[in-house]
Parts: sequence; C-alpha cells; structure tokens
Amino acid sequence: MSVHIGAEKGQIAKTVLFPGDPLRAKYIADNFLEDVEQYNTIRNMFGYTGTYKGVRVSVQGSGMGIPSAMIYAEELYTLYDVETIIRIGSAGAMHEDINIRDIVIAQGATTDSSVLENIFEGQVSFAALGSFNVLDTAYHLAQDIVTDNRVIVGNMFSSDRFYNDEINTKKLADYGVLCVEMEAAGIYSVAAKHNRQALAMVTISDHLVTGEETTAEERETTFTQMMEVALETAVKLDKEAK
Repeated sequence: MSVHIGAEKGQIAKTVLFPGDPLRAKYIADNFLEDVEQYNTIRNMFGYTGTYKGVRVSVQGSGMGIPSAMIYAEELYTLYDVETIIRIGSAGAMHEDINIRDIVIAQGATTDSSVLENIFEGQVSFAALGSFNVLDTAYHLAQDIVTDNRVIVGNMFSSDRFYNDEINTKKLADYGVLCVEMEAAGIYSVAAKHNRQALAMVTISDHLVTGEETTAEERETTFTQMMEVALETAVKLDKEAK
C-alpha cells in the first residue's frame, strides 16, 4: 500500500489505463473488464484490476493536472512494478481541421509547466516523448477500431492551468501542436525517469476554434473507441512480452 493507492503488491497489472476522471475508470471496469477487483478508493481516485480478453489490465484514475498524474505514475512504476501507463483522456482541439471525437495520440507533449525545467535544474528543455513501441501498436490497432473519426499522431500541449488566458494557442497551433490537455508531459517524464513505457491518447471533447463541445457525461461514458484502442494495446503488449 502506498500513500495514495490502497493496493497490495500484485493487485495491479503490468499495464494500467490512466484516465483523469475516476468515474471513467469505473465506467471502463464496469463495461469492459471481467472478474473486476477494486483496489483503490483513497481520495475517491478509483482503481480496478480485471481481465480483458483473458489479459490482466488495471485502470486507475489520475486526477487533473501534471502534479496529480505524476504522483500516481510515480507510485505505480516504483511501488507496484507497472511497466506501461496508457493515458486515456479528453482534450481541446487547437486546429480547424481536427474534429470533435477525433483521437490524438501524443508523440510528444509540449508544456508550460516548470516541473520538467525544475527536474533538470534549468539546464535543458526536456523533450517529453511517448514510448514508440506502445505508440506504434496503438496507432495500427486504431486503424481497425476507430471507424467514424480520425486518429492523428503528433504533438499536444500539456497546460499547467485549465483557465490559461495568457497562452498563445494560435502560435502553438502554427507550430503543429494539435490540442491541449493537462497530464501527458508529466506522465512521459516519470516514465523516462524510471525507464518504463507510457503513452497518452485523447479524444477531442471541445474545440478552441469552433466552440463545439461535449458534455461532462459524454466525456465520461462515450469515448469508447479510445478505450477499446487502449485495451487492445494492453492485450498486444502482453502477448509480445510472453
């Protein structure tokens, strides 16, 4: 048991799906996993382990923002021997040609957070990158799973604040940044620190250019194709490890 996760050793699988919303974690456990065991209720940051197509998979809420996500990622990697974390979240589009419900997979994550700068004591601007093996697996599986929307790989912006009026999102978009969320850069840095795997994928829930948006309930329960991509990725990673 850790400070923030109430599981015992062995209760958490090698691959963990990592939604920000703990109710999305519950939705996945209730609708996709079999033989489910809830291992965490601390701070209502729900965590579950079950099986998907015979493979053990865990799903753990991360909370909102880089600091919260880094706490859970650190404990999962170091105290529970997790090998791979797959963030499944929502994001706001910053490009006109990206649509609501498109899925973006983060090859890299730009951030305005000082966390990464502080890790390296201001010496470098660390490039927070996803694990290529996991990215490659997820992208190719998504070609068959995602039917109604596009799957796009690229750079996303991990904002340190949700209400971030000062940031120049147009300039970021001009430099090829596709969307904004709040966790990926932190997760990628923790994975790099411990030589583990991580990937962030998000479904576009709202649009900074057009003003379109989905409801909170839709974000919790309807981004099912992204969930399936993550689960199928976990299955394939398990097969490759054997």
